[in-house]
Amino acid sequence: MHDYNDLISIFDSTFYTDFNTRLVLGGDEPIYLPADAEFDYHRIIFARGFYASALHEIAHWCVAGAKRRLLEDFGYWYEPDGRDADTQAQFEVVEIRPQAYEWILAQSAGFRFQVSCDNLSGDFEPDRLAFTQKVYQEVLDILEKGLPTRVEMLSNALRDFYRIPPLTQEDFKVL
Repeated sequence: MHDYNDLISIFDSTFYTDFNTRLVLGGDEPIYLPADAEFDYHRIIFARGFYASALHEIAHWCVAGAKRRLLEDFGYWYEPDGRDADTQAQFEVVEIRPQAYEWILAQSAGFRFQVSCDNLSGDFEPDRLAFTQKVYQEVLDILEKGLPTRVEMLSNALRDFYRIPPLTQEDFKVL
């Protein structure tokens, strides 16, 4: 069973001291909020207690550089659900890297990963398989080059907690 409280604890013990960042349970919408007058730490707020939402938001945090981590939602562009085909294509391009990190982290926790096209009310059906293939290729590239520091730190902590052996390319499959 994957309990988001475990993920909060693992994240906080891995990153709070060095990155002044906490993983926080939120409501309907996820958001990243940098430290402010009310909170002296940065907050990755994930939606509704969903483990997958927490992993996804953490993955975006792992992509963001130091300057971006000082901006609400990292200052990234986001077009809400209901995108047309061109806007969906732009969305998927910027989502490949974070979703690859998310897949690596999910695998590190023994948690099932599915890409998110995040366009439930759009005028067309996104090509989930094609997007999955792009994310898969990114995962393979990352594994070949070596995990970025924060991804590696959390991957190791998750693998230790869930007793998952070191990851290999064979652990990732496009169904």
